[in-house]
Amino acid sequence: MTVVTTGDAAGVPYVAVPPAEGTDHASAPVVVAWHLMDPPRTEAAFAAALPLDGLDAWRIYLGLPMSGSRLPEGGFEEVMRLGYEDAVLNLHGPVVTQAAEEFPAALAVLRSRLGLGDARLGVVGGSAGAAVAALVIAESEIAVDAAVLVSPLLRLVPAVEAMGRQHGVTYPWSDASRAVAHRLDFVARAGELAAAGEPATLVVVGENDDEDGFLVPAREFRDELAGRYSDARRAQLVVVPGMAHALAEEPGIEAAPQTPHAAEVDRHAARWLERHLH
Repeated sequence: MTVVTTGDAAGVPYVAVPPAEGTDHASAPVVVAWHLMDPPRTEAAFAAALPLDGLDAWRIYLGLPMSGSRLPEGGFEEVMRLGYEDAVLNLHGPVVTQAAEEFPAALAVLRSRLGLGDARLGVVGGSAGAAVAALVIAESEIAVDAAVLVSPLLRLVPAVEAMGRQHGVTYPWSDASRAVAHRLDFVARAGELAAAGEPATLVVVGENDDEDGFLVPAREFRDELAGRYSDARRAQLVVVPGMAHALAEEPGIEAAPQTPHAAEVDRHAARWLERHLH
């Protein structure tokens, strides 16, 4: 019987799913995942949407700052207010950078608490969570062997402009917000990700996601990685027919039945990680 554990690691909420019964926990690969700010927007909801079914590994889902149990006073309404006030400096920038910066300490606690060994490490992220995963690869000293980036936020400027079109607002860029966008432009930083050991990277994006905000950057990112990798097959792109951006239905806070599109994403992700972590 699989015993799922929940808790807090260095201030970061998590859901941890162990490897298959009979697998040595200390030698099993570890996969760390960060959720979307859209549904599924908590670690528990992301674990239900993308359980990585069939993958024999530790699967650890971390909560993003300003989400779930770490919502600010005023809840989701306050998050929306902050976003309308300044989507980059109040939300995208601090959420993504804080999540990446708090990861090493959280992983150290989890290694001790769960008895994780030094086996291969994979990262998974959805939308803003994918930006966290990419930032961890580019900037941390933790070696990442494989990554799956779903509906990924890979270039902040077109993503913010896409969200602005969705909400009928135009974001007023400043020097400060452009500096954040520069840090979170992973198409431009593809060389840094390639230099970090050429982690096997799968990008999964929905056919019905915003073309300029997400589909074009996904293609560009994959092409930039493939052009730098010694084996271009280690950087792949999958476009899921009929899928938009989210991976769960609203409100996306609690664990919910997996949608057909999420199930398809899960199959791609689990196969990729199985291939590159074992």
